[in-house]
Amino acid sequence: MVLVLGLVMALAGCSAVQPSTSTPVPSTEKGAANVGLDRSGRHVVEIALKHVGTPYRWGGASPEGFDCSGFVRYVYSRVGVSLPHNAAKQYRYGRPVPRDELQPGDLVFFDRLRHNGIYIGNRKFIHARQTGKRVSVARLDDDWYDRHWVGARRL
Repeated sequence: MVLVLGLVMALAGCSAVQPSTSTPVPSTEKGAANVGLDRSGRHVVEIALKHVGTPYRWGGASPEGFDCSGFVRYVYSRVGVSLPHNAAKQYRYGRPVPRDELQPGDLVFFDRLRHNGIYIGNRKFIHARQTGKRVSVARLDDDWYDRHWVGARRL
């Protein structure tokens, strides 16, 4: 039974919602450590693209391996924004953005808030998808992502 549960969790990929054990810090928090950081969407995308090819790892939040919300959390931490390690909780941050007004750096959410990524422009986003895959770029208009679209947020 434990083996079956472990296999199901491994194959589920980023669809499993990760519990957050830390209190989320609003993205508007300012501190001496954040002075001078470039928080522009283009800079966020530059950081994210450096990790294309990084392996997926359930619960991962470092360049050794990422899951979806861990990847978003890691990239935004590089520009001084603290986010929880949970896609549904990340959806509470920032403000809603209509799909036709997306800008690079916006967070995009899918599958009842069980998956997310970072919009990079030209109807593409970068994400950590599932076990056996790597951080990669996908198209918003690919069938699965189009059908499972939830929304977007701008931090």
